[in-house]
Amino acid sequence: MNSTQPTTFSVTFPSNAEQLARIQQHLIDWFEANGRDLPWRRTRDPYRVLVSEIMLQQTQVDRVKPKYAAFLEQFPSLEALAAATPGDVIRAWAGLGYNRRALNLQRTAQAVINDHEGRFPETPEALRNLPGIGPYTAGAVACFAFERDVAFMDTNIRRVVQRLFVGPDDTGASDRELIRIAEAAVPQGRGWIWNQAIMELGALICTASRPRCQICPLRAECRAYAAWRTADQDVFNYTPPPKPKAARAVAESKTPFTSTSRYFRGRTVDTLRQLEPGHWLALAELGPRVKPDWADADREWLLTLLHGLAADGLIELDEAGDQARLP
Repeated sequence: MNSTQPTTFSVTFPSNAEQLARIQQHLIDWFEANGRDLPWRRTRDPYRVLVSEIMLQQTQVDRVKPKYAAFLEQFPSLEALAAATPGDVIRAWAGLGYNRRALNLQRTAQAVINDHEGRFPETPEALRNLPGIGPYTAGAVACFAFERDVAFMDTNIRRVVQRLFVGPDDTGASDRELIRIAEAAVPQGRGWIWNQAIMELGALICTASRPRCQICPLRAECRAYAAWRTADQDVFNYTPPPKPKAARAVAESKTPFTSTSRYFRGRTVDTLRQLEPGHWLALAELGPRVKPDWADADREWLLTLLHGLAADGLIELDEAGDQARLP
C-alpha cells in the first residue's frame, strides 16, 4: 500500500504477504467447491454481464434468474436492446421493480452503440462515462467481463472486507478506507474469481444478521470473529447491533409503503404494461386501477404523479394530458 495514504486501518490489514496469500487461497478454494452455478458466471460477454448486474441491484438472485433468461431471449444483443422501444423494455422488466433501471440499461446500450462503435470500454474509469453506470457497476463489468484485477464494493463485499480486515460492524471504517483495503486484497491475475468469491461469501456465509462463522473458510483470519470470541459472545448466534437511524428516517419508516409515491408510481407503470403497445388509457380509467379508493378529487394528485413518471421517461401523456401509455 502507498505509505502516503491514511493509515487508520493499517494495523488490521494483513501484515505480511504470506497471510494475505493464505486468505486469498482459502477463499478461492471455498468458492470453487461451493459457489453457485449462476448463468451470468458462465459468460464474459459485457452485455450479458451488464444486464445481470443491473438486475441484481436490490433484487434477489432467485427472482433475477428467470427474468435474466427471458430478457436476453427478447433482447439477445446490445443492438436489439438499443433499437427497442422504451415501452417494450419496461414491459420486459415486469416483476423486477425500480423501472428506471430498465431505461438506464437501454441508455447504456445506446451509448455503447452510438459513441463506442458497439464495443464496451474495458476499464472502470471509461465505463463510468456511460449513462447509468456508477462505481460498483463499472468495476463489476470491468472485472467480470474483461477480467480486470479491480476492486469494487456492493453490500456483501463491504461487509466481508469490514469484518475480515477491520473488525465487527460497529468498528467503523469509511468507504474510502475499505475500498483501499479491497484493492490491496485482489490477487494479481485472479480478480474475477476473487470478487466472485468474496461476494458469494457475503451472500451465503458472512450474512448481515446471522453470519455462519462456524463454517466460514476465513474464520481463523477474521478480525470480527476474533473480537467476538475475545468478548465471549455467542458467535454462532451473533446479531449485529442495530445502526442508529436519523430522525428523518425514523419518521419516514412510519409511513406505510402502500401510501408512498414510489408504490403508486409502480402501480401506474404496472397498469400501463397491461395495454397493447401504443394504446392509451384515459385518466378516468387509470385512476381507479392505481388507487382503489379513487375519487375525482384525486385527479390533480394523479396528474402530478404522471408528470413525474413522464419526466423520467417511463410513460407518455397525450397533448391534452388526459391519457397515458408506455413510451
